[in-house]
Amino acid sequence: MAKSTQEILVCRPKSLPRSLWIKAAARAAEVNPVNHAPVERLMRAMPHFAPTPARIAVVTTKYWRTNGVRLSVGFLDGAETALKKRILSHMNVWAKKANIQFVLGGRRSDVRITRMGGFDGGYWSYLGTDIQSIPMDEPTMNLEAFTMSTAESEFKRVVRHETGHTLGCPHEHMRRALVKKIDAKKAIAYFKRTDGWSAAETRQQVLTPIEEGSLLGTPHPDPRSIMCYQIPGAITKSGKPIVGGADINTLDYTFMGTVYPKPGKPKPPSRPRKR
Repeated sequence: MAKSTQEILVCRPKSLPRSLWIKAAARAAEVNPVNHAPVERLMRAMPHFAPTPARIAVVTTKYWRTNGVRLSVGFLDGAETALKKRILSHMNVWAKKANIQFVLGGRRSDVRITRMGGFDGGYWSYLGTDIQSIPMDEPTMNLEAFTMSTAESEFKRVVRHETGHTLGCPHEHMRRALVKKIDAKKAIAYFKRTDGWSAAETRQQVLTPIEEGSLLGTPHPDPRSIMCYQIPGAITKSGKPIVGGADINTLDYTFMGTVYPKPGKPKPPSRPRKR
């Protein structure tokens, strides 16, 4: 599933097994109390919201501690040293405005990268603190077919995108205002043809908006965010594409600097503005 620069970046953030959701949500809130679902706000905004443990787990965010993120990165498939350093350098670009550091480690690192294909191939990462729930011998990120010959534009587009997920950022195109632009029937047919997705997979990955009241981030959707899919005009209601992001942009950097402020910067509020 290695895509050329002309094709759509298809990333599927990995979800934990349902049996781990409640435990992982509790761990996320322990790592960073800001992650705890804003239950009262959700109940005011959505009278139908039922604050069961399972429902709260779904709307719990997965950001790391706010006093700095330092995660080790290991490779599970024998990647050459030059490739490891190149991937790590792109992951650390997020540190431009934020207190973030990724360091090279061994096979039992916090972040474990592989490049497998097949059924579980493609581009993906577990979300933020969820990587702590993955067995140490299993990957937390996949970069299928990446080599030193892969175009630099793909390192910017894919590695930086997946690192955003590892830092806790969901997909920007899942915000309600952008989902409303997509024609469901056209999207289902399109992703079945291009990626072999079932209708259910397309609904999950593209057509189901995240509950805005549970999110952290900018007050308005950013269609040029590195965390936004490129959505072709062929599947939007207007015929106009959602351009998506080819690299981290200014709003991405600003948001990440708010969540993970550098030393000496103002501490983030108890709950940043919704994303």
